[in-house]
Amino acid sequence: MQVDHLLRLDRLDLTLIWGDDVLLGQEIGGVTATDLEDPARFLQAGEIVLSGLVWWGRDGDPAKTDRFVNALQEAGAVALLAGEETHGEVPSELADACRRHRIALLGVPAHTSFRAITEAVYLRQWGEFSRRPTDHYALPENVRLDLDRALERGAPTGELLDRAFAYLGTPACHLLTNSGRTVARTANAPELPVRRAAEVLRGRDGATLHVEADDTAFDSWHLYLPDDGQVPPRVLHEIAELLGRHRRRLDQRKAARRQAHEELMTRVSAAYGEADRLEAALRACGLAGAAAYTVVVATLGSTEGRGEVSAVLTEALHHQRSAAFAVAELLEGEGVAVLAHGPDRDFDVRARLAEVWSLLHDCRPGAALYAGVSDPVSGPVELPGALAQARYALAGARTTASSTARVAGLADLADLRTLLPGIPSHVRRVYLDTVLGPLLRADQGSRAMLLETLEVFLDNNCSWARTAETLHLHVNTVHYRIERIERLIGRNLSRLDDKLDVHAALLCR
Repeated sequence: MQVDHLLRLDRLDLTLIWGDDVLLGQEIGGVTATDLEDPARFLQAGEIVLSGLVWWGRDGDPAKTDRFVNALQEAGAVALLAGEETHGEVPSELADACRRHRIALLGVPAHTSFRAITEAVYLRQWGEFSRRPTDHYALPENVRLDLDRALERGAPTGELLDRAFAYLGTPACHLLTNSGRTVARTANAPELPVRRAAEVLRGRDGATLHVEADDTAFDSWHLYLPDDGQVPPRVLHEIAELLGRHRRRLDQRKAARRQAHEELMTRVSAAYGEADRLEAALRACGLAGAAAYTVVVATLGSTEGRGEVSAVLTEALHHQRSAAFAVAELLEGEGVAVLAHGPDRDFDVRARLAEVWSLLHDCRPGAALYAGVSDPVSGPVELPGALAQARYALAGARTTASSTARVAGLADLADLRTLLPGIPSHVRRVYLDTVLGPLLRADQGSRAMLLETLEVFLDNNCSWARTAETLHLHVNTVHYRIERIERLIGRNLSRLDDKLDVHAALLCR
């Protein structure tokens, strides 16, 4: 492993402060961590030296810095990796000393531990060793360098996958997400339908390897080869490591767009959208000028971590390849997406999401996974109204059991049971108290008995006989209880309007 290989490991996030190609091309033979002023007796030739710079002080003797770096040079150290946490930066005085003594200097950010660097070096050295015996093949050095160069210039995922397997004859390989979406596939790999892809990831056929990245259960990447044993395991692991680096870079670019997406959702969430500001926010997200927009709102339940709901919504919308979109997570775990698409009325976002929603739910069966979809709107100023529609649809979707997954649109708000949950809870409470307050404030024994009778009476279309049969009561008892309820609430349950009012109030509980 060479010094510059450390700079290519995105997860370490190291910074090159000084060093030329010759110094960065030196092989690393080991790692030593020290904060001694004179570390010479503990160093070995070929090592990188990790230091938190505790020994250095802003008002100290510059000669002390020079002696420290000189000790590294005389011992044959190949690089100094200086921690930034102690002083907030790597001192320029240290950089000057490294230039004089020709020691490569790399900065270590506060969020990167020395242990992570040490593990990276020794894992890579183990890989170099393990690829020598015939039972442990690994990527040839020329292939690894070619892939590193392709990664550095920002090659797309499909090109990286093809290049990685080219020297093996390009075997069939798919890069799949946990929900069965094909991110990329090699030239010889047949197209894999989404449901079939989800099945093979959970089955035992072929070889499957998870690509390590900062992902979730919904959008994680997996290498899948139908023919198990066709590629040596160590090679497969090295390719997965490369794709993990690529994935982290893609995620970093996505994070850079997050502020623009959040700004758009803030504008859309405003009670009254200002056309100019909405247009500017759409333009910043690359969504301006579309013929139509659709808003989607999703939730996972209160127990999920922040970022999960935006991940599941993003993954679901990536399945809809013909629409551009922006996603952001708002307060209380609500994910919101704005899709920009053509005017084609056959572009049914709700139906397309419903096709993959169960696959996403399978990624985490215990999640309360729901989504609401608005009707398409034609302009930016209509987006706040579309968000309100989507939230109403979401509230209706959540009337189903929490162990299921459901996508709902406005057309699914077909009755009071699905419509009322979209009304703010404080409004529902006021309405409930207005209609049924005296009944709800009756003594506990009477309240439970009368509420049960009222619910059964309405469920049986106000039939005295069927209510009596259901409750195992005499018809006269049912008459007595209903009359008592009517006196308490001031309603006549023989009137249709009063029946509807009481039924709606019961659903507001």
